[in-house]
Amino acid sequence: MDVILEALSVFLSWQNILVVGIGVAIGTIIGAIPGMTTPMGVALALPFTFSMPPVAGILLLLGVYKGGLYGGSISAILIKTPGTPAAACTVLDGYPLSQKGEARKALDIALYASCTADLISNLSLILFAGVLASFALSFGPPEFFTLIVFSLTVIAGVSGPSLAKGILSACLGLILATIGLDLVYGTERFIFGDYRLMAGLNFIPVLIGLFALPEIINRAAHRARPGGLRAQNLGVGATLADYLSVLKSTVRGSIFGVILGAIPGIGGAPAAFLSYSEARRTSKKPEEFGKGSIEGLAAAEAGNNGVAGATMIPLLALGIPGDVITAVILGAFMIHGLRPGPILFDQNLPMIYALFMGILLSSAYLLIVGKVAIRFFSRVATVPNRILYPIVFVLCVYGAYAVNNNLFDVLVMLVMGLVGYGMLRLNIPVAPFLIAYVLGPLLEDNFRQSLLIADGDNTIFFRNTICIIFWGLTCLSLFVLVRNRIQAARTGKASVLTTGG
Repeated sequence: MDVILEALSVFLSWQNILVVGIGVAIGTIIGAIPGMTTPMGVALALPFTFSMPPVAGILLLLGVYKGGLYGGSISAILIKTPGTPAAACTVLDGYPLSQKGEARKALDIALYASCTADLISNLSLILFAGVLASFALSFGPPEFFTLIVFSLTVIAGVSGPSLAKGILSACLGLILATIGLDLVYGTERFIFGDYRLMAGLNFIPVLIGLFALPEIINRAAHRARPGGLRAQNLGVGATLADYLSVLKSTVRGSIFGVILGAIPGIGGAPAAFLSYSEARRTSKKPEEFGKGSIEGLAAAEAGNNGVAGATMIPLLALGIPGDVITAVILGAFMIHGLRPGPILFDQNLPMIYALFMGILLSSAYLLIVGKVAIRFFSRVATVPNRILYPIVFVLCVYGAYAVNNNLFDVLVMLVMGLVGYGMLRLNIPVAPFLIAYVLGPLLEDNFRQSLLIADGDNTIFFRNTICIIFWGLTCLSLFVLVRNRIQAARTGKASVLTTGG
């Protein structure tokens, strides 16, 4: 009890309470701007924490982190341009809802799902830090490989009516993910003598090119169609009934985010896609996914935001950053002479509890700031397309350039825009490409590291219960996929025969 009272005395200052809200607001704005990534926002905020007390400085960075995760969904929903890589899954149902005149509802559902997932993730951090950190430590290259193999079955769930086109899209993503230097031997792959490709294709220009540019090109190509330049309707906001209808998917997605967030190196994008696929598999209306399903939107946002608190679990409990952002936050700890890990809990427990209080407060701030941001940013949907899309194109160019201050990234964005437009015209889904592009390097690296550890012995992929569980889940997922495809084919044939009769 004395520790709690001491923690309250540390936390309850106007500076701590204020910086959490400022951080969330800054993060939301940065996340909503294509190209201004959350890690970039946290890194830019880091110098401002040097003169702050440790708790205030770290809470500022955490606020930017949490605000950025939600902010990325705003541009994803309104202009089909994910503000952050993890918001790529949000596009699949968020933008179609906006096109239907339900932008306000989509933004509300994304906010409520984000806040719910953030709260669950924060509570998991407080209650299960030690247990989940120990679980995360048991993951080596073989466990990561089997997890990623299971995650790749998500592709089947987002391939649309044609599995062949989905697999083609995924193969293209895997091929482009191999561009650059081989991380094991350092050999060049598919760079064609251009040194600028040695680091591979940067994810942000690829993301912007695939999602935003095809929409702009498509609008320009069909500008003469009636109504093509009308402003979108905002629609009405989400009701309590809407939120309750997606609560199950939200909670399930939050759990996926917590588990994957506790494993260093996974990140929000795989968690969002895995949550989305599971929601589609268990939904009573799977046919609505990809066409404007609030259930799919909630699942994506829950998986995305569920990682936020969970990535702090290995950082605080073990001193291991869970992703790029927590690596920056680790730097903030060290700047203030603190080293996360078991010793920190032993020597600075009141400060840890004060951080927990600030993290819980950030969930409330996210809801408040998010509601204000929705009122401001949703007006984007009322801007006529003839004005909106040139502005979006300028933002795309800026976003691609701002990542590395490199014009080559702008070229990558333009080329990927043409690729994305071709995929749009041929009805090839983009989601499998994106999933494969994100998970491909992780799949290859962990596979090769496992073989190097085992000296080529393939039995390493079955070395413990975790590996076997993931293999079992993969087989179950494939079985369900094949069964559903067979049932869909039979249903289609039956309807044709009935119609013909």
